Amino acid sequence: MTGDITGTGPGAVGGGAGRLLPDRHGQMDFFICDIFDAIPKDDLATMEHPVFSLATRPDRRILRYAHNGAEIEVTPSVKGLATIHDKDILIFCISQLVAALNAGRAVGRTLTLRAHDLLVATNRETSGDAYRRLREAFERLAGTRITTNIVTGETETTSGFGLIERWEILRKSRGGRMISVSVTLSDWLFRAVMAKSVLTLSRDYFRLRKPLERRIYEIARKHCGRQPSWRVSVAVLHKKSGSAAPLRVFRAAVRRMIASDHLPDYALAEEEGDILRVTRRAALRDDGRDAPPVSDAAREAARAALPGRDVYALEAEWRAYWAASGRPRLRSADAAFLGFARARAAR
Repeated sequence: MTGDITGTGPGAVGGGAGRLLPDRHGQMDFFICDIFDAIPKDDLATMEHPVFSLATRPDRRILRYAHNGAEIEVTPSVKGLATIHDKDILIFCISQLVAALNAGRAVGRTLTLRAHDLLVATNRETSGDAYRRLREAFERLAGTRITTNIVTGETETTSGFGLIERWEILRKSRGGRMISVSVTLSDWLFRAVMAKSVLTLSRDYFRLRKPLERRIYEIARKHCGRQPSWRVSVAVLHKKSGSAAPLRVFRAAVRRMIASDHLPDYALAEEEGDILRVTRRAALRDDGRDAPPVSDAAREAARAALPGRDVYALEAEWRAYWAASGRPRLRSADAAFLGFARARAAR
């Protein structure tokens, strides 16, 4: 026999018997999802371009999209294409990674998360059926294959990959429910997170029931952002949404959205020439960005007072509270922020 078993082969490290194999996966490869109130974040590429199916039944079409030099081909598995609701898993993972990066923590492509936390954070039921649907979502995300030249970070390559590389149930309850699960994101998506190619979503995004509503919100958030308004032809919006419905059916669905007027952050209106105008709601106009700065020491004190909380999310809430209170003059921004944090901790 060769020395492969005893550790004397060419792959061994060091000298003598019992030598170890190389450490192929350092601690940087793993990240525990443990930030309870991470601000919802979504990656720019899948907000702008259609990657997820809007169907509510298994969708086994091959999707092809090309616009302004961006090309995408999405191929389903036998389970069907990943859906816009399946994307909740990716949003949860991206949100956790960004919150950890903001806190100066090491992250990696492989995340370990509690299924219950994911369901609660994305406004889902926690019934047995919800856990079953969650498993099906993991299967579709892993099985759906993307071929694209879309840049994430600063790297442009044409490549094929799954939305998640792999997933694994680490622990089940006695009743068979998923408790802990490990997820490895695609390198394409992880690059987007590391480059901070992400945008904040309203928490009410997860309250939108219809797939098209979620998709229109994503497009509005990406293109209108914090501008007062943005205009787009209905034909271009139809293309960017990825809707499989005929244009006339899509137009009718958009008109129903205009009438119901319940999209978070944005209002929709029709204009002449088959144009849709997206207008930012007033609630988005005053987020207190001009509040006095908070020091790193104050953030550390808030983190100690509220372990497991995203202090940057807390700071954003404090800034908005300061603005809504009439922008009072503060003797100490740090003291005001810490008072706000302690009040939250006491709840």
